[in-house]
Amino acid sequence: MRFALLCLLSATLISGCVRSGADVTPRGAAAIAEPAGGLSASIAPEINAFRAANGKAPLAADARLARTAQAHADDMARNAFFSHTGQDGSSVGDRVKRQGYGFCFVAENIAQGQEGALQALAGWQKSPGHRKNLLSGNAIHFGMAQSGESWVMVLGKTGC
Repeated sequence: MRFALLCLLSATLISGCVRSGADVTPRGAAAIAEPAGGLSASIAPEINAFRAANGKAPLAADARLARTAQAHADDMARNAFFSHTGQDGSSVGDRVKRQGYGFCFVAENIAQGQEGALQALAGWQKSPGHRKNLLSGNAIHFGMAQSGESWVMVLGKTGC
């Protein structure tokens, strides 16, 4: 089994929130639901159990963030690189805006080489920076994706 390289983009706070529609969530801005059976929806119980065990509110799976994560995972797998910067020079903030997610908080965890979503999540839980993103009180939504050996999770908040 190949051990993964883990990388982190520190939680990015953006001044001046851009709204992407009439969002409403349990804490103020609703997720656009991911289709049933999507990776984000299937891993949400594990993520939210981890957050609950650490005194944090649950995250809602968001289709826009899942699409953002999938596009970046596909880019890394297709072009054989591992970075928070896309092949086109984009940041996670650029990528979520392309999917129509206006944000005031966004963070990204990436991993490579894990054999499953639970293994990727376990690695992030053990890494201080990734753990900080997973447990951020600023995050209310998330999306997770996999392509080849690349895993991406994007966390965000709208409506600030």
